[in-house]
Amino acid sequence: MDNTVRAFMKRHQLVKEHATVLIAVSGGPDSMALLHFFWKHREEWRLRLIAVSVDHQLRGEESLEDLDYVRQFCRKRNIEFIGTSLDVPAYKQEKQIGTQIAARELRYQFLAEQMTTYDADYLALGHHGDDQAETVLMGLVHSASVKSLAGMPLERDFATGKIIRPFLCVTKETIEHYCRKHAITPRRDPSNDESTYTRNDYRNNVLPLLKSRNPNLHRTIQHLSRSLQEDEAFLEREVEKMVKQAVTFDKQKTAVHFNIGTFNSYPHSLQRRAFHLILNYLYSDIPKKISYVHEVQFFTILNDRHGNVRIDFPHRLKLERSYQNISLYFMNGKPEPLSYHMLIALPGETVLPNGGAIAADVTSNPGIPDDMVYVCDKETVALPLHIRTRKPGDRLRWRGMNGSKKVKDIFIDAKIPLNERDTWPVVTDNNDDILWLIGLKKGMPRKQAENGSYIQLSFRNSDA
Repeated sequence: MDNTVRAFMKRHQLVKEHATVLIAVSGGPDSMALLHFFWKHREEWRLRLIAVSVDHQLRGEESLEDLDYVRQFCRKRNIEFIGTSLDVPAYKQEKQIGTQIAARELRYQFLAEQMTTYDADYLALGHHGDDQAETVLMGLVHSASVKSLAGMPLERDFATGKIIRPFLCVTKETIEHYCRKHAITPRRDPSNDESTYTRNDYRNNVLPLLKSRNPNLHRTIQHLSRSLQEDEAFLEREVEKMVKQAVTFDKQKTAVHFNIGTFNSYPHSLQRRAFHLILNYLYSDIPKKISYVHEVQFFTILNDRHGNVRIDFPHRLKLERSYQNISLYFMNGKPEPLSYHMLIALPGETVLPNGGAIAADVTSNPGIPDDMVYVCDKETVALPLHIRTRKPGDRLRWRGMNGSKKVKDIFIDAKIPLNERDTWPVVTDNNDDILWLIGLKKGMPRKQAENGSYIQLSFRNSDA
């Protein structure tokens, strides 16, 4: 097992030299083997090891004995040790959640605190290949999420460093053999043999059947998991870009707005992820009642060609369609006006969150400017061009005028309604100089360039 795990760790660069590694140790076979493995190979990576053990106060004296067993194991090998008792029953009662969830939440809170206290680089967990197989199978049966099918990540950010799982490359049987070989007598939790817990049911009944067909199931699933995680990581980066470009959040992140046409211009796989990312932004904790049904409702409204509609999501979140715009907001907060700031595609068409669009082109033969067409010498503006909503202190200068005028005053002079001013499109150059208050004022005159090269902008409203 040593060579398999060492090669696995080096291939994936799981630890760096001179790192501080916290090892979560329950006293069971997996975590004891992990602790012994790191202790045995500590000089290879020049590691500082700290064992962390938790009594969840669920099995009385027995769980305290587990804690003491780990403490004695560490004392004999001069391994730093941190032990604590967590009142899981009280936390479970307070939060009205299940025992396993309560234990996990409290445990990870404590582990995160210790990572910060010791400025640790890694938290090593003893999950192995069979655990990964169980996780993937449970995701397949109980969840419609690709992320669930990907299983547990080999590494992920946590507190001051990363969680790592070096044993995902080996099976439970291999770990048990390692314990026997090194005279480790681990503690046993009888509840792990009870099939009343969902995971134990998969462990005791489902996994043995599948492994009888494929003894290397853990390797097959680990390859699948790694591929899905890499794909998912790429798609998550892409959807974050999409949301930044297509979705507008209010200042408190209690409401979002976007244009349906812009949203629908992205691939459906990104749209689906964007929906869930938006929910993650809006909810501090995703309600358990959020399900696939809400995703279906979202896309039904998104693609419905009829009028306006509003539906309720859990915890007073509203999904509202108004013509070609979608808003999600909480009832305790009125959605703010739709502000935005976007780069203008040149050449191309840029669709705005409110449904309008601006077309841009470079030409030597521009059309005749009017209220909805703007032409300027390409050489006289700082590119790229931007289109945004107004900002405090915005001012516009135009030909024949000494100085500049506040955009606010231009709106007042033109009798623009208050509810339209915060969403009025403003074109600027890359220096944030206002070139065009669309439909009202032009901040730069048409000017002949030596090479006869012009930028022509054409704006159309959403109802055009």
